[in-house]
Amino acid sequence: MPRDLEPRLLRAFLAVAAELHFTRAAARLYVAQQALSRDIRRLERELGSELFVRTTRQVRLTADGERLLPYARRVLDAHEALAAAFTDTERPLLVDVGAPVGTAYRVLGEARRAAPGMEFVARYLSGLTGAAGEIAAGRLDVSFGRIAGIDAALRSGLDHQPVRCERMAVLLGDGHRLAALDEVPLDALAGETLYTGAGNAATAEWTDLAARLFAGRRIRMAAPFPEIAGPEEFVRVVRKHGWSVLASTEFLAVPGMVVRPLAAPVPLSPVSLVWRRGLSHPGLGVLKSAAAGLAVAEGWLDLPKDCWLPDEDRAAMARNT
Repeated sequence: MPRDLEPRLLRAFLAVAAELHFTRAAARLYVAQQALSRDIRRLERELGSELFVRTTRQVRLTADGERLLPYARRVLDAHEALAAAFTDTERPLLVDVGAPVGTAYRVLGEARRAAPGMEFVARYLSGLTGAAGEIAAGRLDVSFGRIAGIDAALRSGLDHQPVRCERMAVLLGDGHRLAALDEVPLDALAGETLYTGAGNAATAEWTDLAARLFAGRRIRMAAPFPEIAGPEEFVRVVRKHGWSVLASTEFLAVPGMVVRPLAAPVPLSPVSLVWRRGLSHPGLGVLKSAAAGLAVAEGWLDLPKDCWLPDEDRAAMARNT
């Protein structure tokens, strides 16, 4: 085996390992599929090992491919660290957490504790669809949310790390017929109308997830409503309209309302850490490490037996990162 391997070859390997599909991996790297295939063949020659089993139906890692994964990640992490050491690291990292509660907010807090000398500036945008546009425009560095729900053209310029499969819940008035339950079976919501962010283009990925969940269950979405900006305005509008709300178990406190987990099956909302592909900033590494640590410590990526998660989301959350 040669002493030196080009980082480009390892990036090609990790992209194919993540996607398990050469066309998608090539799009992710902005290269032609033929060029990507050449790089993989060259890497296999230089290592003297076959890394992938390729058939007309699927691509999968060989045992040697699985063995290479942690080494390839460490090498590229070192290259990123080297680049970051000679990059402007004085500027703050702009991080969208959506709300001052929940998964993203907890990851941000852990990152701030881990690197107190680094500046992470929080933003509170309402959804990943809107945040992804801000990331692409260079006005935001990092966000969190459902990566599989983002338009493919926009997603091609992003990278992500799975963080958590949040249990979905419903926010109910404390006098609602279901509010006394410890958890609410999905079938019990038949005939109910829930606010799901319809009408807010910035949260399209959440509204799409809701539509998939409600399909065939006779649960209705509330009529489209303009974007509701900020926690205080959200509380005001929800209470004024008397809406029940599709939510996650960690949610804003709304006076006079209760959060109840959904069940039978347990619906999950996938959350990834999302950033602009090619972003070089030491704060990103701190966030990735904080997210990974919390995910392991709290079992955030463990799926319950009786759960609901669309196939494309399941694939995105199972990817090799």
